[in-house]
Amino acid sequence: MRRSRFTAFTTSLLLATGLALTGAATAQASPLAATGGYVALGDSYSSGVGSGSYISSSGNCNRSTKAYPYLWNAAHVPSSFAFNACSGAKTGDVLSGQLGSLSTSTALVSITIGGNDAGFADVMTTCVLQSDSACLSRINTAKAYVDSTLPGKLDSVYSAISAKAPSARVVVLGYPRFYKLGTTCVGLSETKRAAINDAADYLNTATQKRALDHGFVFGDVRTTFTGHELCSGSAWLHSLDLLDIGESYHPTASGQSGGYLPALTGAA
Repeated sequence: MRRSRFTAFTTSLLLATGLALTGAATAQASPLAATGGYVALGDSYSSGVGSGSYISSSGNCNRSTKAYPYLWNAAHVPSSFAFNACSGAKTGDVLSGQLGSLSTSTALVSITIGGNDAGFADVMTTCVLQSDSACLSRINTAKAYVDSTLPGKLDSVYSAISAKAPSARVVVLGYPRFYKLGTTCVGLSETKRAAINDAADYLNTATQKRALDHGFVFGDVRTTFTGHELCSGSAWLHSLDLLDIGESYHPTASGQSGGYLPALTGAA
């Protein structure tokens, strides 16, 4: 993918503030390994931003050998593997640049998409830099987009996947809740943390509905990430990271292997 919109968000956050601001899940070999190929689509949560070990040939897409698609491929050895997810991708990017590997022989497709369309980067920028009321207002704007516009964009992506890979099992993975509530934690107010979690739930609910309506499977990572949110003391997500600003608010390697991989394995 092109330069990550999540990266752009954190870079703007840094400038605006003026500051200098894992056990992999095991499973029995899937029958898909013997019957067809696996294609991994989506945004930075699928490419593995935040988990390190980036594949140099992936460029700004920042695909990682510690990302859940790579780990699933290593564990199950499908007949072919195409790792097309790209940091910063929106639904339009999936449609224009990620579907070429799909075919009638594709047996499994995974995807995370919709967060960039819904304006996650701008939501976080607003919530980190501005007041509680401004944060809530921006989240309400994002929710309105999720209600009015995102379903149609998801439908376009899902329909295109079905058309190109009609025999594939398609697993649509959601996004984790970001914060553990009710704890003492430096940073955003409890009001903002609760609103951000609610926004993640709202996006997941809309995504799950569209996925199920297309006959796909929804992999809910909120369960696997429970107890590993920011402010939990055992986070599988990066908070604002001044040493590597682009990894902020992305899963760590443990989040990929302990949060996303089990969700895919259970749904595949």
